[in-house]
Amino acid sequence: MDLQTLTYIVVGFTFTLYIGIAIWARAGTTSEFYAAGRGVHPVANGMATAADWMSAASFISMAGLIAFKGYDASLFLMGWTGGYVLLAMLLAPYLRKFGKFTVPEFIGDRYYSQTARLVAVICLIVASITYVIGQMKGIGVAFSRFLELDYETGLYVGMAIVFFYAVLGGMKGVTYTQIAQYCVLIFAYTVPAIFISMNLTGNPIPQLGLFSNTVADGTPLLVKLDQVVMDLGFAQYTAQKGGTLNMVLYTFSLMIGTAGLPHVIIRFFTVPKVKDARSSAGWALVFIAILYTTAPAVGSMARLNLTNTIQTGPVGEVSANLEYEKRPQWFKNWEKTGLLKYEDKNGDGRIQYYNDKNKDFAAKAESFGWKGNEMTKVDRDIMVLANPEIAKLPNWVIALVAAGGLAAALSTAAGLLLAISTSISHDLLKSMFMKGISEKNELLAARISMAGAIAVAGYLGLHPPGFAAQTVALAFGLAASSIFPALMMGIFNKRVNNTGAVTGMLVGLGSTLLYIFTYKGWFFLPGTNMLPNTTANHLFGISPEAFGAIGAMLNFASATIVSKMTAPPPEHIQHLVEDIRIPKGSGTAVDH
Repeated sequence: MDLQTLTYIVVGFTFTLYIGIAIWARAGTTSEFYAAGRGVHPVANGMATAADWMSAASFISMAGLIAFKGYDASLFLMGWTGGYVLLAMLLAPYLRKFGKFTVPEFIGDRYYSQTARLVAVICLIVASITYVIGQMKGIGVAFSRFLELDYETGLYVGMAIVFFYAVLGGMKGVTYTQIAQYCVLIFAYTVPAIFISMNLTGNPIPQLGLFSNTVADGTPLLVKLDQVVMDLGFAQYTAQKGGTLNMVLYTFSLMIGTAGLPHVIIRFFTVPKVKDARSSAGWALVFIAILYTTAPAVGSMARLNLTNTIQTGPVGEVSANLEYEKRPQWFKNWEKTGLLKYEDKNGDGRIQYYNDKNKDFAAKAESFGWKGNEMTKVDRDIMVLANPEIAKLPNWVIALVAAGGLAAALSTAAGLLLAISTSISHDLLKSMFMKGISEKNELLAARISMAGAIAVAGYLGLHPPGFAAQTVALAFGLAASSIFPALMMGIFNKRVNNTGAVTGMLVGLGSTLLYIFTYKGWFFLPGTNMLPNTTANHLFGISPEAFGAIGAMLNFASATIVSKMTAPPPEHIQHLVEDIRIPKGSGTAVDH
């Protein structure tokens, strides 16, 4: 069976499964729409949380960044998994004990202020919309290749699928759909990794294959990869190339951004008891670790396969190798999407892929007759999806990877859109502007606001500010600088008052947005960068994706200073903070 037909069958089956689950688990009340009726088992919630968490950035983009950045991209592994430890230990159980539906609701009640609640909603929407842009990018990439649609059409199809099962099912439908999506995505990620590890190293376990010897010549895989990329003028794959300060701040930003992301936090509102929140976080880490420990192997093997497929043989012999295939079929397939481009600069009909910015390698390249790097565009988000084709795996594996990439993007997009819609319908309409709204109308408002969020995210997804993982990293920085400090101080510092919290959130969010817009431009207006987005121009070498950690520090500092200069919170609020922290009655929670 040809690849396209098989892909339609596999992807169609998974979509039918998701929609069927959404219909079966259709939300009938606001409690089911917002928190799945608080009846989800911790193991099931852990699996749903893992799917919610492992977005297109994790499935599609992270290994692609590892493939090209090598050691420097390990910060994604450290930041995103480390953040879950913070979430499990410092936030999830306390927020569940408080017993509300949304993050802005907690902030509004803890800081006894509707203004604080409104600012929290703004922070949530800004971070979540930025995050969902990355998911839309992943959806467009997957559809454009495997369903042979252009990027824009693929994006619109993905929006329609998310609209159906997220708007219909709410948190209840999304939860059970995400369990199915986790099964699809983890199977789709690990199966090709096993095949490729076997082909390259003879070891079926990718995590071990990464440190094994290659089958071809017995050289350790990472040593071989270092040799291959350095022979082509690139930096050593396993060496640190970026600045240490930026790497530390980037990692820290991802960690606290993880702990502050509303769409992840609201998952812990769905379990019956406070202790189940901790248990859910633990299970989520187990399910996430399966993919995250596999990603370095996938990225490294993808880079080696890419380079060897395009340029076989030692450097210098490529152009003289008459047996060399001028352009592999997988390359031609991806060229059609516009995400991979090639320019035959020296007219030899072959592809020269090397670092033409390396001055030391320039003379050698010129002696080979090379006129510059001919891979003029390689969208790193294609690497995981193209990897099975590059390795010449069976068509059913390639189709499975397409279904997995779509599952990852759709599951997180649904969670993000749900967080946005609940903040609008519950925190803005019901709690601030339409306090007498009926439950039926509140549910309708939630669905309408989700539809609006899908439309906005889709439009912005047409012009993403970077690769999926880079776009997601910006969202983490925004959550880290605005929401995380407010939650932490709300739980562990009873002296912080409403004025301090509002000031902190505005300072954190404002400073981070200013830094991002300075170097990334107003990303929804393409081509409007204010300054060149290069490391040399960044303040102390700090990239926009890493600035969230600085924004968080500014948030903490400004909130603390303002709170000390103004009146302390009312006594009952201080008692509330103590009650949240003290672990008495660990099986109880205050609900509506």
